[in-house]
Amino acid sequence: MAILNVSLRGTAASTSSSSLPSWPHLSNSVPFSLSKKPVIAKFPNTTILSPPKLRLQASFGKKTRASLSATMATGGQEVLPPALTSTSDPPPLFDGKTRLYISYQCPYAQRAWIARNCKGLEENIQLVPIDLQDRPAWYKEKVYPPNKVPSLEHNNEVKGESLDLIRYIDSHFEGPSLFPDDPAKREFAEELLSYTDSFNKSVFTSFKEDGTEAAAGAAFDYIETALSKFEDGPFFLGTFSLVDIAYAPFLERFQPFSLEVKKYDITAGRPKLAAWFEEMNKNLAYKKTRRDPKELVESYKRRFLVNFLVTAC
Repeated sequence: MAILNVSLRGTAASTSSSSLPSWPHLSNSVPFSLSKKPVIAKFPNTTILSPPKLRLQASFGKKTRASLSATMATGGQEVLPPALTSTSDPPPLFDGKTRLYISYQCPYAQRAWIARNCKGLEENIQLVPIDLQDRPAWYKEKVYPPNKVPSLEHNNEVKGESLDLIRYIDSHFEGPSLFPDDPAKREFAEELLSYTDSFNKSVFTSFKEDGTEAAAGAAFDYIETALSKFEDGPFFLGTFSLVDIAYAPFLERFQPFSLEVKKYDITAGRPKLAAWFEEMNKNLAYKKTRRDPKELVESYKRRFLVNFLVTAC
């Protein structure tokens, strides 16, 4: 039996479900009003969590399945640090802290950022944003010689490559599992993850000034078909997974640019893709990483309509 001592007014949250949405939207909440006189509220067979500690790792083991609803975020809005430039001092490297080096504008870095948030690791993995237009020399010299983002400083090592990092974050840190146990879903996940580069290149090609929608249309049709394979949810594998994390930053950019510049609605005639966008936009962990669509469109205009050059972050 769990006992909650309360002296003013409050809400007690039962963790009877293996998946908890973010505070304060708790379907199992028990509201009550109290006088100034202290009282004791007893809830049999429950665990009482206070709002600041209501994080996914409080109720999930290391390999617990992710929630179907995808409301996997933690706590309130994270205060994001400013991006470091060529004049910024480096953080105290290899001091035992885990750091995720990102750029707020980079879709590859956004993958790792989303995975970190979905695992509820905001307090465990420190964000270190880098200004890619004025990146500090120490990043290449002392942190990550390839000089790209994302990279992860963990256990006195620095690892890179976004698809490798989201797998690493999922398997080496506590929080809800982001990869399925079902063999058929695991096999399809590998297929979809291996297709990401081909998908992106097809869409990038269509974004050139003289590009057509034909190549992009085939790529988006592939996504629509992939989203139709499993019927137990709106995501690529039915339930939310690393596959959604891998595609989300790029689809987030492709949709507004295609609509505004190419006058092409990528969700038209693709109801599964439209539903995927709708569900992803409910995911608070992902929403914390999203950029202003207008900012994304302007960035892609500068990139594709002036000089077509596809480069990694």
